Amino acid sequence: MSDAYCTDCKRETELVFDHSAGDTLCSECGLVLESHSIDETSEWRTFANESSNSDPNRVGGPTNPLLADSALTTVIAKTNGSSGDFLSNSLGRWQNRNGSAERGLIQAFKTIATMSERLALVGTIKDRANEIFKRLEDQKSTRGRNQDALLAACLYISCRQEDKPRTIKEICSVANGATKKEIGRAKDFIVKTLGLETGHSVELGAIHAGDFMKRFCSNLGMSHQAVRAAEEAVKKSEEFDIRRSPISIAAVVIYIITQLSDDKKPLKDIAVATGVAEGTIRNSYKDLYPHLPKIIPSWYAKEEDLKNLSSP
Repeated sequence: MSDAYCTDCKRETELVFDHSAGDTLCSECGLVLESHSIDETSEWRTFANESSNSDPNRVGGPTNPLLADSALTTVIAKTNGSSGDFLSNSLGRWQNRNGSAERGLIQAFKTIATMSERLALVGTIKDRANEIFKRLEDQKSTRGRNQDALLAACLYISCRQEDKPRTIKEICSVANGATKKEIGRAKDFIVKTLGLETGHSVELGAIHAGDFMKRFCSNLGMSHQAVRAAEEAVKKSEEFDIRRSPISIAAVVIYIITQLSDDKKPLKDIAVATGVAEGTIRNSYKDLYPHLPKIIPSWYAKEEDLKNLSSP
């Protein structure tokens, strides 16, 4: 059940879904709020003679607007009910109605879905990454290029455009062996290619240090109070001309906040959690140190506490 506004009851009520009729009803007055709903998800039933090694997906997967014949394929099974090598008999050849290009798209979408799942990304990011790759495929721009790097770059760009940025290092950790350098080159190639297609530059969205704070702090197991202080400090740091990358600023703010708390974190642990080198954090600390009295929240640390910090 779920809650929704009922126009008859004039208030939020619980809804009941009638699967046999496809109707959504108000549990209070019985008003049909939506009728003839269509469930486009897979119907997990099987009529095979043997349950082992059989595909229970009887009516195919959900529709995908990026595929021409999405969810319309047919699986021709052997007489014993199990699916086998479809190319070994004449009937099985009908299974390959999709062209090689579409089979490649399906595999690419599966790879993007796997990477998205490992990074715990929302569905909108995955869908946008699929769209970006489909546009590249339509232009025949993917031939002869590192497929894993392209897919990882599509996901990186999608995260930026959906205002949920991930670092190149985070994307690289799920990129099936593609290096940071390869992903960076693929990203530049995609931006250039899509820019030529549309006639204007591709907007990636600005990156702010605050975009990474909650995730980095969570990786370090910081307390709620420390996370709140770090978020406030990062926001105040934007008022100063600190010429460091947002990720480096996020890392050094976390380092400072933890040094002011009872639960101090080693520099090595912060470098691992944020993906920023220890040397970079030290250099960023030098740039941020003069502004600490105006950056660190007064409710979190007093001026005397700031003086106890090691000078760069």
